[in-house]
Amino acid sequence: MNKINISILFLILVFACKDGQTPAEAVKQTTLEVSERPKTGVDYLAFGEPFDDEAVISHTALSEKYAGMAVADTVRTKFRATVTDVCKAKGCWMRLQLGEGREAMVRFKDYGFFVPKDIEGREVVVNGQAFVTQMSVEDQKHYARDGGLSEAEIAKITGPKKTFGFEADGVLLAKE
Repeated sequence: MNKINISILFLILVFACKDGQTPAEAVKQTTLEVSERPKTGVDYLAFGEPFDDEAVISHTALSEKYAGMAVADTVRTKFRATVTDVCKAKGCWMRLQLGEGREAMVRFKDYGFFVPKDIEGREVVVNGQAFVTQMSVEDQKHYARDGGLSEAEIAKITGPKKTFGFEADGVLLAKE
């Protein structure tokens, strides 16, 4: 019985590692594959865990929820917003417009997936946990560098600030 299990595992790894990939590369590629999930008539590119675009709240509705939250509060939701900034290094985070000059900093659960680096101005739907946090000066400077800000702009960051965060387990990017 043990030999059968080992044989099956070997076959799975052989077929998963086509084109000379290692098992880890094959798993990562599967995780990052893009697929379509149209539900409400909008075509999307999907990243991360699958979800649909039904019962999505607006960015202004989420902004109102954030206004009533204290540091460390969380709420599970999915919302639609416009991307204002994205990590230029890997696409490992993005900022979404909430309105009235507010933004939500979106990171991806367990860094399990990334988004394209050229999606500023595009509409997305994100699914996950909204939370309020206090961002340190070091973290603000790190994200400012990733976002491509100049050293003069980064030097202006001098104190921690209350931020609206979001850990997304899935992202739907509206097709152009």
